[in-house]
Amino acid sequence: MHTSRPGGVWSGSSVAGGSSLDGARVDGLWERVFSANNMARAVRRVQRNGGRPGADGMTVDQLDDWLLSEWPGVLSLLESGRFEPSPLLRVEVPKPGGGRRLLGVPTVVDRVIGQAICHVLVPIFDPGFSGSSFGYRPGRSPQQAVESARGHIADGFGWVVSVDLDRFFDRVNHDMVLARVARRVADKRLLRLIRAYVDADVMVDGVRVPVEAGTPQGSPLSPLLSNVLLDDLDRELEARGHRFVRYADDIAIYVRSERAAQRVGESVTRWIEQRLKLVVNREKTRITPAVGATLLGFAFYRRRGSVRIRVAPGAITRMKQQIRRLTARSWGVSLPTRIAKLNQFITGWVNYFGLADTVKLFTATDQWLRRRLRQAVWEAWKNSTTRVRELRRLGANDRAIFAAVTHPGGSWRASRRRVLNTTLTNQWWTRQGLIGFQAANRHRHT
Repeated sequence: MHTSRPGGVWSGSSVAGGSSLDGARVDGLWERVFSANNMARAVRRVQRNGGRPGADGMTVDQLDDWLLSEWPGVLSLLESGRFEPSPLLRVEVPKPGGGRRLLGVPTVVDRVIGQAICHVLVPIFDPGFSGSSFGYRPGRSPQQAVESARGHIADGFGWVVSVDLDRFFDRVNHDMVLARVARRVADKRLLRLIRAYVDADVMVDGVRVPVEAGTPQGSPLSPLLSNVLLDDLDRELEARGHRFVRYADDIAIYVRSERAAQRVGESVTRWIEQRLKLVVNREKTRITPAVGATLLGFAFYRRRGSVRIRVAPGAITRMKQQIRRLTARSWGVSLPTRIAKLNQFITGWVNYFGLADTVKLFTATDQWLRRRLRQAVWEAWKNSTTRVRELRRLGANDRAIFAAVTHPGGSWRASRRRVLNTTLTNQWWTRQGLIGFQAANRHRHT
C-alpha cells in the first residue's frame, strides 16, 4: 500500500473509530467510514482477499496506483452525493451439491468502499445479533454452529427442521433490509450510499441489467445485510423458545418430536414468507431425526450414549472428487507442483473438518491418495525403459522390476504392485513433501 508515501492518498489525520452499542441510532458515521485509517484498512483487506476483477477489469494489483491518482475525484463525488457504484459483473459458479450459484462481482474500488462501510457497521449491529447466529460474524465459525447443534441434540431435541430459503440472496427485499439498517443508522448520506450499492445494476453478457431485489453474493456488504434482515427471524425463534442454529441462510430448528417439528415447520414457513417476503423451498425443507441430519458439511451420530460429529457423506464425496482432479493422470504437471496443490487442499479441508471424528476416514483416505499418486507416477514414467531406470534408482531388484513392467493391466493395477509399495513408500512421499490427511490433522493440534 502507498499509505507511507508523502502526500499519499490516505495521508493526513483521520477520524477516530468506535461506535455506540446501546441500541440508539448512530449518526456521524460518514466520517468514520471515509477516515484515512479505515480506508487504508479496507484496502489492505481487499488486497489480501484478492479475487477476480469486476466489470471494469481492474485487478487488486492495480488498486494502489489507481487510488493515488483517482481517489480525490471519487471522494468528491461521494461527498456531493453524485457517486454511482459500477454495475456488478454477473458470474455463475457451481454449487457443491449441484446446480449453479449466481454471484455479483463488484469492481475493486466498490469492494474497498463496501469493506470500509462494513468495518464501521459491523461493530454497531453484530453485538445485538442472536447467540444462535454464526455465519459471517467476527469470532464465529461453522464449527461453533455444529457444536451448538450437537448440544441441542444431546439435550433431547432429537428432531430438526432444516429450512431452505429459496434463492435467498437473490430475493432479499431492498426496502425491508434498508429499513432495518435505518433502525440503527441515522446518517442519511451513508444510508443513501448503502441504497446505491443495494440497488446497483448487474452486467450480464455486456448488457447492463437493473435489479429490483437481492443482495448479491460477492459484495462485502451482502453478509452483513443478510444477517440484519434474518435477525428478525432469530428474534422470533427466540421469542418462541426454540433451540436453533443459523449460519447465514442455513437454518436448523431443533425440537423434541416429529409432531412438533411438523407444526414448527409450517408456522415458521408462514412467518418467513409473510413477514420477510422470502420464499421457503418446501421441497428442500427437511424434517428429519437430528441424528443423521447434515449441517454445514457435518453430520451427527450416537455412540455409547453420546452425540458425536462426523463428516457428512456428501462432503466426503466432494473431497474425493477434488483428490481425483489433483491426482489425475491426464494433469501434466510436475510432481512437486501436484504435491503443493494437494497439500494446500488437504490443509484447508482438515482445518475445516478436523472437528469431526475422522481417524478411520483420514487413514483410509491417505492410503487411497498414495495409491492415486503411485498411479500418476507410473503413468508419468510412460514407457518400460523409463520405468526400469526409475525403479532401479529407487533400489528395486531386477526381478521385481521385470514382473512389474511386463505384467498386463493399466496403471491403476500397477499402483498395487509390491515393487511400487516398497519403493514409493510412505516415508518416500513424506520426503517429497506430501503432508497427507493424518499429518495435517496432527499439525492442526500442535
